[in-house]
Amino acid sequence: MKKFFRFQELGTDYKKEVLGGITTFIAMAYIIIVNPAILANGGFPKDASVTATIIAAMIGTFIMAVYAKRPFAIAPYMGENAFIAYTVCISLGYKWQTALGAVFIGGIIFVLITAFKIRGWLAKAIPDCLKRSFAVGIGFFIMFIGLNETGIIQLGIEGSPVKIGQLSAPGPLLAVLCILVIFILMIKKIPGSLLIGILVTTIISFVTGVAEWPAKLISAPPSLSPLFLKLDLAGVLTFDFLPVILVVFILDFVDTMGTLIGVSARAGLLDENLNLPEIEKPMMADAIATVTGALAGTSTTGTFLESAAGIEAGAKSGFSSLVTTLFFALCLLFAPLFVSVPPFAYGAALVVVGFSMLSPIKDITFDDYSELFPSVATIALMSFTYNIGFGMTAGFFLYPVTKIVAGKTRELTTGVWILFGISVLLFIIYPYDRI
Repeated sequence: MKKFFRFQELGTDYKKEVLGGITTFIAMAYIIIVNPAILANGGFPKDASVTATIIAAMIGTFIMAVYAKRPFAIAPYMGENAFIAYTVCISLGYKWQTALGAVFIGGIIFVLITAFKIRGWLAKAIPDCLKRSFAVGIGFFIMFIGLNETGIIQLGIEGSPVKIGQLSAPGPLLAVLCILVIFILMIKKIPGSLLIGILVTTIISFVTGVAEWPAKLISAPPSLSPLFLKLDLAGVLTFDFLPVILVVFILDFVDTMGTLIGVSARAGLLDENLNLPEIEKPMMADAIATVTGALAGTSTTGTFLESAAGIEAGAKSGFSSLVTTLFFALCLLFAPLFVSVPPFAYGAALVVVGFSMLSPIKDITFDDYSELFPSVATIALMSFTYNIGFGMTAGFFLYPVTKIVAGKTRELTTGVWILFGISVLLFIIYPYDRI
Protein backbone atom coordinates (compact mmCIF):
# COMPACT_ATOMS: atom_id res chain seq x y z
CA MET A 1 0.00 0.00 0.00
CA LYS A 2 2.80 2.44 0.89
CA LYS A 3 4.55 1.67 -2.39
CA PHE A 4 1.35 2.06 -4.42
CA PHE A 5 0.75 5.55 -3.00
CA ARG A 6 4.47 6.47 -3.09
CA PHE A 7 4.74 7.28 0.61
CA GLN A 8 8.54 7.30 0.66
CA GLU A 9 8.83 9.47 -2.44
CA LEU A 10 6.33 12.00 -1.09
CA GLY A 11 7.67 11.95 2.47
CA THR A 12 4.40 10.95 4.11
CA ASP A 13 2.99 8.21 6.31
CA TYR A 14 -0.32 6.65 7.36
CA LYS A 15 -0.85 9.05 10.26
CA LYS A 16 -0.49 12.16 8.10
CA GLU A 17 -2.68 10.73 5.35
CA VAL A 18 -5.46 9.61 7.70
CA LEU A 19 -5.47 12.99 9.46
CA GLY A 20 -5.51 14.74 6.10
CA GLY A 21 -8.32 12.58 4.74
CA ILE A 22 -10.51 13.10 7.80
CA THR A 23 -9.83 16.84 7.82
CA THR A 24 -10.79 17.17 4.16
CA PHE A 25 -14.00 15.24 4.79
CA ILE A 26 -15.02 17.32 7.79
CA ALA A 27 -14.27 20.56 5.92
CA MET A 28 -16.54 19.55 3.01
CA ALA A 29 -19.18 17.38 4.72
CA TYR A 30 -21.58 20.33 4.54
CA ILE A 31 -22.08 19.53 0.85
CA ILE A 32 -24.23 16.53 1.86
CA ILE A 33 -26.83 18.93 3.24
CA VAL A 34 -26.26 22.09 1.21
CA ASN A 35 -26.20 20.58 -2.29
CA PRO A 36 -29.63 18.87 -1.99
CA ALA A 37 -31.09 22.03 -0.42
CA ILE A 38 -29.94 24.16 -3.35
CA LEU A 39 -31.01 21.69 -6.03
CA ALA A 40 -34.43 21.28 -4.39
CA ASN A 41 -35.18 24.87 -5.40
CA GLY A 42 -34.93 23.73 -9.00
CA GLY A 43 -37.32 20.83 -8.47
CA PHE A 44 -34.83 18.05 -7.70
CA PRO A 45 -36.22 15.49 -5.19
CA LYS A 46 -34.42 16.57 -2.04
CA ASP A 47 -34.16 13.26 -0.19
CA ALA A 48 -32.84 11.41 -3.22
CA SER A 49 -30.37 14.26 -3.79
CA VAL A 50 -28.72 13.48 -0.46
CA THR A 51 -27.91 9.95 -1.64
CA ALA A 52 -26.90 11.19 -5.10
CA THR A 53 -24.51 13.74 -3.57
CA ILE A 54 -22.83 11.10 -1.40
CA ILE A 55 -22.52 8.59 -4.24
CA ALA A 56 -21.07 11.19 -6.63
CA ALA A 57 -18.52 12.20 -3.99
CA MET A 58 -17.61 8.58 -3.27
CA ILE A 59 -17.08 7.62 -6.91
CA GLY A 60 -15.13 10.73 -7.85
CA THR A 61 -12.90 10.74 -4.77
CA PHE A 62 -12.22 7.00 -5.09
CA ILE A 63 -11.09 7.44 -8.71
CA MET A 64 -8.93 10.36 -7.61
CA ALA A 65 -7.40 8.14 -4.90
CA VAL A 66 -6.53 5.00 -6.86
CA TYR A 67 -6.09 6.35 -10.41
CA ALA A 68 -4.79 9.91 -10.04
CA LYS A 69 -3.27 9.19 -6.58
CA ARG A 70 -3.71 12.79 -5.49
CA PRO A 71 -4.85 14.17 -2.10
CA PHE A 72 -7.93 15.78 -3.63
CA ALA A 73 -11.58 15.07 -2.91
CA ILE A 74 -14.40 15.38 -5.43
CA ALA A 75 -18.03 16.38 -4.87
CA PRO A 76 -20.77 18.46 -6.55
CA TYR A 77 -19.49 22.00 -7.06
CA MET A 78 -20.92 24.93 -5.17
CA GLY A 79 -21.77 27.64 -7.69
CA GLU A 80 -22.54 25.20 -10.48
CA ASN A 81 -25.36 23.72 -8.40
CA ALA A 82 -26.80 27.20 -7.89
CA PHE A 83 -26.52 27.92 -11.62
CA ILE A 84 -28.45 24.72 -12.40
CA ALA A 85 -31.17 25.35 -9.79
CA TYR A 86 -31.72 29.09 -9.98
CA THR A 87 -30.76 29.99 -13.55
CA VAL A 88 -31.42 26.89 -15.68
CA CYS A 89 -34.47 25.54 -13.83
CA ILE A 90 -36.11 28.59 -12.24
CA SER A 91 -35.16 31.56 -14.45
CA LEU A 92 -34.92 29.79 -17.81
CA GLY A 93 -37.74 27.38 -16.98
CA TYR A 94 -36.12 24.08 -17.98
CA LYS A 95 -36.92 20.81 -16.20
CA TRP A 96 -34.32 19.47 -13.80
CA GLN A 97 -34.13 16.34 -15.96
CA THR A 98 -32.98 18.50 -18.88
CA ALA A 99 -30.45 20.28 -16.66
CA LEU A 100 -29.00 16.90 -15.73
CA GLY A 101 -28.73 16.14 -19.43
CA ALA A 102 -26.56 19.24 -19.86
CA VAL A 103 -24.30 18.13 -17.01
CA PHE A 104 -24.01 14.67 -18.58
CA ILE A 105 -23.14 16.04 -22.04
CA GLY A 106 -20.56 18.34 -20.46
CA GLY A 107 -19.05 15.38 -18.63
CA ILE A 108 -18.78 13.34 -21.83
CA ILE A 109 -17.00 16.24 -23.53
CA PHE A 110 -14.62 16.47 -20.56
CA VAL A 111 -13.80 12.77 -20.83
CA LEU A 112 -13.04 13.09 -24.54
CA ILE A 113 -10.89 16.22 -24.41
CA THR A 114 -9.06 14.85 -21.38
CA ALA A 115 -8.39 11.53 -23.12
CA PHE A 116 -6.93 13.44 -26.07
CA LYS A 117 -4.86 15.51 -23.59
CA ILE A 118 -6.40 18.79 -24.74
CA ARG A 119 -7.25 19.90 -21.20
CA GLY A 120 -3.74 19.10 -19.99
CA TRP A 121 -2.21 21.01 -22.90
CA LEU A 122 -4.32 24.08 -22.15
CA ALA A 123 -3.45 23.86 -18.45
CA LYS A 124 0.25 23.98 -19.34
CA ALA A 125 -0.40 27.00 -21.58
CA ILE A 126 -1.60 29.09 -18.63
CA PRO A 127 0.97 31.85 -17.91
CA ASP A 128 2.92 31.48 -14.67
CA CYS A 129 1.58 34.72 -13.21
CA LEU A 130 -1.99 33.47 -13.61
CA LYS A 131 -1.15 30.09 -12.07
CA ARG A 132 0.15 31.92 -9.00
CA SER A 133 -2.91 34.15 -8.93
CA PHE A 134 -5.18 31.08 -9.00
CA ALA A 135 -3.61 29.80 -5.77
CA VAL A 136 -3.87 33.21 -4.11
CA GLY A 137 -7.41 33.80 -5.39
CA ILE A 138 -8.53 30.42 -4.09
CA GLY A 139 -6.95 31.30 -0.74
CA PHE A 140 -8.98 34.51 -0.46
CA PHE A 141 -12.06 32.71 -1.76
CA ILE A 142 -11.75 30.01 0.92
CA MET A 143 -11.17 32.65 3.58
CA PHE A 144 -14.28 34.51 2.47
CA ILE A 145 -16.35 31.32 2.59
CA GLY A 146 -15.03 30.53 6.05
CA LEU A 147 -15.67 34.03 7.42
CA ASN A 148 -19.21 33.93 6.07
CA GLU A 149 -19.92 30.40 7.34
CA THR A 150 -18.76 31.32 10.84
CA GLY A 151 -20.83 34.50 10.98
CA ILE A 152 -17.76 36.67 11.45
CA ILE A 153 -18.90 38.54 8.35
CA GLN A 154 -22.46 38.76 7.05
CA LEU A 155 -24.34 40.00 4.04
CA GLY A 156 -24.83 43.71 4.33
CA ILE A 157 -27.23 46.15 2.74
CA GLU A 158 -27.35 47.97 -0.59
CA GLY A 159 -24.24 50.08 -0.87
CA SER A 160 -22.46 47.94 1.72
CA PRO A 161 -22.48 44.33 0.46
CA VAL A 162 -20.83 42.81 3.54
CA LYS A 163 -20.54 43.79 7.18
CA ILE A 164 -19.07 42.53 10.42
CA GLY A 165 -21.16 39.87 12.11
CA GLN A 166 -22.43 39.74 15.69
CA LEU A 167 -19.07 38.97 17.28
CA SER A 168 -20.68 38.86 20.71
CA ALA A 169 -22.86 35.92 19.61
CA PRO A 170 -21.75 32.42 20.71
CA GLY A 171 -21.16 31.09 17.17
CA PRO A 172 -18.72 33.77 15.96
CA LEU A 173 -17.01 33.78 19.36
CA LEU A 174 -16.38 30.03 19.12
CA ALA A 175 -15.16 30.53 15.54
CA VAL A 176 -12.60 33.10 16.68
CA LEU A 177 -11.55 30.71 19.45
CA CYS A 178 -11.18 27.90 16.89
CA ILE A 179 -9.02 30.07 14.62
CA LEU A 180 -6.77 31.02 17.52
CA VAL A 181 -6.47 27.42 18.71
CA ILE A 182 -5.52 26.21 15.22
CA PHE A 183 -2.95 28.97 14.74
CA ILE A 184 -1.39 28.30 18.15
CA LEU A 185 -1.17 24.58 17.38
CA MET A 186 0.34 25.32 13.97
CA ILE A 187 2.92 27.67 15.48
CA LYS A 188 3.82 24.90 17.91
CA LYS A 189 3.98 22.53 14.90
CA ILE A 190 1.55 20.06 16.46
CA PRO A 191 0.30 17.51 13.87
CA GLY A 192 -3.42 17.54 13.11
CA SER A 193 -3.88 21.17 14.15
CA LEU A 194 -6.88 21.75 11.91
CA LEU A 195 -8.67 18.58 12.95
CA ILE A 196 -7.97 19.19 16.64
CA GLY A 197 -9.35 22.73 16.37
CA ILE A 198 -12.50 21.54 14.60
CA LEU A 199 -13.17 18.72 17.07
CA VAL A 200 -12.49 20.85 20.18
CA THR A 201 -14.80 23.61 18.94
CA THR A 202 -17.51 21.10 18.01
CA ILE A 203 -17.42 19.46 21.44
CA ILE A 204 -17.52 22.85 23.20
CA SER A 205 -20.50 23.88 21.08
CA PHE A 206 -22.36 20.68 21.97
CA VAL A 207 -21.59 20.91 25.70
CA THR A 208 -22.55 24.60 25.93
CA GLY A 209 -25.71 24.14 23.88
CA VAL A 210 -24.58 26.48 21.10
CA ALA A 211 -25.06 23.59 18.67
CA GLU A 212 -27.41 20.65 19.03
CA TRP A 213 -26.27 17.09 19.49
CA PRO A 214 -27.32 14.95 16.51
CA ALA A 215 -30.85 13.67 17.10
CA LYS A 216 -29.83 10.24 15.82
CA LEU A 217 -26.62 8.59 14.81
CA ILE A 218 -27.78 6.09 12.22
CA SER A 219 -30.14 6.78 9.33
CA ALA A 220 -30.69 4.65 6.22
CA PRO A 221 -30.01 6.61 3.02
CA PRO A 222 -33.05 7.76 1.01
CA SER A 223 -33.83 5.87 -2.18
CA LEU A 224 -32.02 7.08 -5.29
CA SER A 225 -34.77 5.93 -7.67
CA PRO A 226 -36.45 9.37 -8.12
CA LEU A 227 -33.20 10.68 -9.67
CA PHE A 228 -31.28 7.69 -11.03
CA LEU A 229 -31.01 7.77 -14.86
CA LYS A 230 -33.75 10.42 -15.08
CA LEU A 231 -31.74 12.80 -17.30
CA ASP A 232 -33.46 14.16 -20.40
CA LEU A 233 -31.03 14.02 -23.32
CA ALA A 234 -33.63 14.78 -25.99
CA GLY A 235 -34.40 18.13 -24.38
CA VAL A 236 -30.72 19.03 -24.35
CA LEU A 237 -30.15 18.57 -28.06
CA THR A 238 -31.89 21.77 -29.16
CA PHE A 239 -30.47 25.04 -30.48
CA ASP A 240 -32.06 27.08 -27.68
CA PHE A 241 -30.37 24.95 -25.02
CA LEU A 242 -26.89 25.23 -26.53
CA PRO A 243 -25.88 28.30 -24.45
CA VAL A 244 -26.72 26.40 -21.26
CA ILE A 245 -24.47 23.49 -22.27
CA LEU A 246 -21.66 25.91 -23.12
CA VAL A 247 -21.92 27.75 -19.80
CA VAL A 248 -21.97 24.47 -17.82
CA PHE A 249 -18.97 23.25 -19.82
CA ILE A 250 -16.88 26.42 -19.56
CA LEU A 251 -17.54 27.00 -15.86
CA ASP A 252 -16.53 23.46 -14.95
CA PHE A 253 -13.59 23.58 -17.37
CA VAL A 254 -12.01 26.64 -15.77
CA ASP A 255 -13.07 25.81 -12.19
CA THR A 256 -11.42 22.39 -12.35
CA MET A 257 -8.24 23.76 -13.89
CA GLY A 258 -7.91 26.56 -11.36
CA THR A 259 -8.71 24.40 -8.36
CA LEU A 260 -6.25 21.69 -9.36
CA ILE A 261 -3.44 24.19 -9.88
CA GLY A 262 -4.28 26.14 -6.74
CA VAL A 263 -4.45 23.24 -4.30
CA SER A 264 -1.52 21.50 -6.01
CA ALA A 265 0.58 24.61 -5.43
CA ARG A 266 -0.23 24.43 -1.73
CA ALA A 267 0.58 20.70 -1.66
CA GLY A 268 3.95 21.27 -3.33
CA LEU A 269 2.96 19.03 -6.25
CA LEU A 270 3.80 21.48 -9.05
CA ASP A 271 7.07 21.10 -10.93
CA GLU A 272 9.63 23.84 -11.60
CA ASN A 273 7.47 25.15 -14.45
CA LEU A 274 4.41 25.39 -12.16
CA ASN A 275 2.74 22.47 -13.95
CA LEU A 276 1.07 19.50 -12.26
CA PRO A 277 2.71 16.30 -13.58
CA GLU A 278 0.21 13.90 -15.16
CA ILE A 279 -2.55 16.49 -14.76
CA GLU A 280 -4.71 14.45 -17.13
CA LYS A 281 -5.27 11.87 -14.37
CA PRO A 282 -7.00 14.13 -11.82
CA MET A 283 -8.80 15.83 -14.71
CA MET A 284 -10.08 12.44 -15.89
CA ALA A 285 -11.24 11.67 -12.35
CA ASP A 286 -13.22 14.93 -12.42
CA ALA A 287 -14.66 14.14 -15.84
CA ILE A 288 -15.79 10.61 -14.96
CA ALA A 289 -17.25 11.88 -11.69
CA THR A 290 -19.30 14.46 -13.58
CA VAL A 291 -20.71 11.77 -15.90
CA THR A 292 -21.54 9.33 -13.10
CA GLY A 293 -22.87 12.17 -10.94
CA ALA A 294 -25.30 13.18 -13.67
CA LEU A 295 -26.46 9.58 -14.00
CA ALA A 296 -26.96 9.42 -10.23
CA GLY A 297 -28.89 12.69 -10.36
CA THR A 298 -26.72 15.58 -9.20
CA SER A 299 -25.02 18.62 -10.68
CA THR A 300 -21.46 19.06 -11.98
CA THR A 301 -18.77 17.58 -9.75
CA GLY A 302 -15.11 18.44 -9.43
CA THR A 303 -12.10 18.82 -7.18
CA PHE A 304 -13.11 20.57 -3.97
CA LEU A 305 -11.30 23.62 -2.63
CA GLU A 306 -11.64 22.14 0.83
CA SER A 307 -9.05 19.53 -0.17
CA ALA A 308 -6.60 22.25 0.82
CA ALA A 309 -7.66 21.71 4.45
CA GLY A 310 -6.49 18.08 4.29
CA ILE A 311 -3.29 19.12 2.55
CA GLU A 312 -2.62 21.65 5.28
CA ALA A 313 -3.14 18.83 7.80
CA GLY A 314 -0.44 16.77 6.09
CA ALA A 315 -2.05 14.89 3.19
CA LYS A 316 0.22 14.35 0.18
CA SER A 317 -0.95 11.16 -1.53
CA GLY A 318 -4.07 9.46 -2.84
CA PHE A 319 -4.36 7.49 0.38
CA SER A 320 -5.89 10.53 2.07
CA SER A 321 -8.54 10.60 -0.67
CA LEU A 322 -9.20 6.93 0.03
CA VAL A 323 -9.84 7.85 3.67
CA THR A 324 -12.18 10.66 2.58
CA THR A 325 -14.02 8.18 0.33
CA LEU A 326 -14.51 5.85 3.29
CA PHE A 327 -16.07 8.61 5.37
CA PHE A 328 -18.42 9.55 2.54
CA ALA A 329 -19.43 5.88 2.40
CA LEU A 330 -20.10 5.91 6.14
CA CYS A 331 -22.38 8.88 5.53
CA LEU A 332 -24.81 6.57 3.79
CA LEU A 333 -25.63 5.34 7.31
CA PHE A 334 -24.20 7.97 9.67
CA ALA A 335 -24.99 11.22 7.84
CA PRO A 336 -26.68 12.85 10.91
CA LEU A 337 -23.48 12.43 12.92
CA PHE A 338 -21.07 13.75 10.31
CA VAL A 339 -23.10 16.79 9.29
CA SER A 340 -23.61 17.84 12.92
CA VAL A 341 -20.25 19.65 12.90
CA PRO A 342 -21.31 23.32 13.15
CA PRO A 343 -20.28 25.79 10.44
CA PHE A 344 -18.36 27.96 12.89
CA ALA A 345 -16.03 24.97 13.46
CA TYR A 346 -15.23 23.91 9.90
CA GLY A 347 -15.62 27.50 8.69
CA ALA A 348 -12.88 28.61 11.07
CA ALA A 349 -10.60 25.93 9.64
CA LEU A 350 -11.27 27.25 6.14
CA VAL A 351 -10.18 30.73 7.23
CA VAL A 352 -6.84 29.29 8.34
CA VAL A 353 -6.48 27.22 5.17
CA GLY A 354 -7.18 30.25 2.99
CA PHE A 355 -4.59 32.25 4.91
CA SER A 356 -2.01 29.53 4.34
CA MET A 357 -2.52 29.65 0.55
CA LEU A 358 -1.53 33.28 0.04
CA SER A 359 2.25 32.87 -0.17
CA PRO A 360 2.46 32.67 -4.03
CA ILE A 361 1.52 36.34 -4.17
CA LYS A 362 5.15 37.21 -3.39
CA ASP A 363 6.22 35.59 -6.69
CA ILE A 364 3.92 37.70 -8.87
CA THR A 365 5.92 40.33 -10.78
CA PHE A 366 4.75 43.66 -9.38
CA ASP A 367 6.90 45.84 -11.64
CA ASP A 368 5.46 44.42 -14.88
CA TYR A 369 1.93 45.76 -15.26
CA SER A 370 1.24 43.46 -18.20
CA GLU A 371 1.39 40.58 -15.69
CA LEU A 372 0.34 42.37 -12.51
CA PHE A 373 -2.96 43.70 -13.84
CA PRO A 374 -4.42 40.37 -15.05
CA SER A 375 -3.10 38.64 -11.93
CA VAL A 376 -4.69 41.08 -9.49
CA ALA A 377 -7.93 41.14 -11.50
CA THR A 378 -8.05 37.35 -11.30
CA ILE A 379 -7.48 37.32 -7.54
CA ALA A 380 -10.03 40.05 -6.88
CA LEU A 381 -12.79 38.73 -9.11
CA MET A 382 -12.44 35.13 -7.93
CA SER A 383 -13.48 36.38 -4.49
CA PHE A 384 -15.65 39.42 -5.18
CA THR A 385 -17.86 37.68 -7.77
CA TYR A 386 -17.99 34.60 -5.50
CA ASN A 387 -17.19 32.63 -8.64
CA ILE A 388 -13.80 31.05 -9.34
CA GLY A 389 -14.63 30.55 -13.01
CA PHE A 390 -15.37 34.23 -13.66
CA GLY A 391 -12.19 35.35 -11.94
CA MET A 392 -10.13 32.96 -14.02
CA THR A 393 -11.77 33.90 -17.30
CA ALA A 394 -11.12 37.56 -16.51
CA GLY A 395 -7.43 36.71 -16.23
CA PHE A 396 -7.49 34.70 -19.47
CA PHE A 397 -9.09 37.69 -21.21
CA LEU A 398 -6.89 40.42 -19.78
CA TYR A 399 -3.51 38.67 -20.13
CA PRO A 400 -3.23 38.83 -23.95
CA VAL A 401 -4.78 42.32 -23.98
CA THR A 402 -2.15 43.71 -21.61
CA LYS A 403 0.65 41.90 -23.44
CA ILE A 404 -0.43 43.45 -26.75
CA VAL A 405 -0.50 46.92 -25.19
CA ALA A 406 2.98 46.29 -23.70
CA GLY A 407 4.30 45.18 -27.10
CA LYS A 408 5.01 41.65 -25.89
CA THR A 409 2.93 39.64 -28.34
CA ARG A 410 5.75 37.10 -28.74
CA GLU A 411 4.90 35.82 -25.25
CA LEU A 412 1.39 34.82 -26.38
CA THR A 413 1.03 31.15 -27.29
CA THR A 414 -1.72 29.34 -29.15
CA GLY A 415 -3.05 27.98 -25.86
CA VAL A 416 -3.32 31.49 -24.43
CA TRP A 417 -5.42 32.60 -27.41
CA ILE A 418 -7.70 29.57 -27.07
CA LEU A 419 -8.27 30.39 -23.40
CA PHE A 420 -8.93 34.00 -24.43
CA GLY A 421 -11.57 32.81 -26.90
CA ILE A 422 -13.23 30.55 -24.30
CA SER A 423 -13.40 33.50 -21.89
CA VAL A 424 -14.93 35.83 -24.46
CA LEU A 425 -17.51 33.17 -25.32
CA LEU A 426 -18.52 32.79 -21.67
CA PHE A 427 -18.91 36.53 -21.18
CA ILE A 428 -21.10 36.72 -24.31
CA ILE A 429 -23.44 33.79 -23.67
CA TYR A 430 -23.82 33.93 -19.88
CA PRO A 431 -27.48 34.72 -19.05
CA TYR A 432 -26.77 37.75 -16.80
CA ASP A 433 -30.33 39.06 -17.02
CA ARG A 434 -31.76 35.75 -15.79
CA ILE A 435 -29.98 35.61 -12.43
